[in-house]
Amino acid sequence: MRDSTTEQESFRDAGTRVSLVSMAVNVVLTALKLAAGLVARSGAMVSDAVHSASDIFSGLIVMIGVKLSAREPDKAHPYGHERFECVAALLLSGILAAVGGTIGVGAVQDIISGKAGTAEAPGLLALIAAVVSIAVKEGLFWYTRSYAVKYHSTALRAEAWHQRSDALSSVGALVGIAGARMGVPVMESIASAIIAVFILRVAVQVFRQAISQMVDRACDAETEAAFRQTALSQEGVRGVELLRTRMFGNRVYVDLEIGADPMLTLADAHEIAERVHDAIEQTYPEVKHIMVHVNPAPEKEET
Repeated sequence: MRDSTTEQESFRDAGTRVSLVSMAVNVVLTALKLAAGLVARSGAMVSDAVHSASDIFSGLIVMIGVKLSAREPDKAHPYGHERFECVAALLLSGILAAVGGTIGVGAVQDIISGKAGTAEAPGLLALIAAVVSIAVKEGLFWYTRSYAVKYHSTALRAEAWHQRSDALSSVGALVGIAGARMGVPVMESIASAIIAVFILRVAVQVFRQAISQMVDRACDAETEAAFRQTALSQEGVRGVELLRTRMFGNRVYVDLEIGADPMLTLADAHEIAERVHDAIEQTYPEVKHIMVHVNPAPEKEET
């Protein structure tokens, strides 16, 4: 059987490392964007800096969520603490929504008031800062996503998409700044509005995914079919009579009923159940716990 304690410690360490790297990078990027936005007189770049600042707080939330979710089960939480990851993801979606809403409202007000059309063209420094931001944030997205996939982490996946939303934000800023420098100053405010839409869209996606994992949603049909096939491939299993799954944070719980020869001894039936249990847990690391019940198979299933 797997060493769940070692796995949880590895996940906790990885989550902490990813969050610290993200926060450090975002501190530097926020300072760079804010300075570039103020010096080059770019409203879009200042908006982008605000988005990067939100990433600093989101990194802290993810780090706390991962640490809490990696704690071992205790008397008050016998099934573990994985849903703290979902809570962290929900907080992230709230931060994203607030940032996106603030940027969007400000951009629309500037467009309606006519202020955007009379703004001074931003300097070259803002354009350079946007290009640097796109490259760095896209790199952070892939870095964070690799750990999210490895550990099936909702919070890290949410954080990765937060990084991607910042890269998209910088793309919008780049377009807006370039347009303003070419004589269309309203492009900056339009870019800020587009940035807000991207951010709000990611907030909704993160929120929906976190909620779906908090309500004991079943695994997808493909995953359940794989579990079933693994059980059927074990010696002594004549059929799978019941298979239920539920997501608990980033982990999966499985209830399985298999059919076996009704003439087996209790010890032999238990051995088959153990074989199925170990095969599924070892093949699918996202499975935290599986309960296997052995039923006497009908005679017609004998070969």
